[in-house]
Amino acid sequence: MSSKSSTDKALKVISGKWKSIILKNLIEDNLRLRDLLKIMPAASKRTLTQQLGELIEDGVIKKKDFEVYPRKVEYSITNLGRNLLPLFKELEKFGSKL
Repeated sequence: MSSKSSTDKALKVISGKWKSIILKNLIEDNLRLRDLLKIMPAASKRTLTQQLGELIEDGVIKKKDFEVYPRKVEYSITNLGRNLLPLFKELEKFGSKL
């Protein structure tokens, strides 16, 4: 019987071509999809939407639909997601040493 370790679970949440950039930016501010597309112009709308959905499923971000016309949807970090801030700081330190 094998189960995923806590480390494996955590890595699954942040692994993905754009997930770390999405999370890092949402820790700083609530953003709309169009904002994220401006920050990451090389990312496709489809890929960002997919990765946003996965982050929502994992409980680290949330989506708020303002139910107005034109449609306004905003993404924000959850309390669980805020726990990733020290991890990103450590990853930045590590990356600067490479």
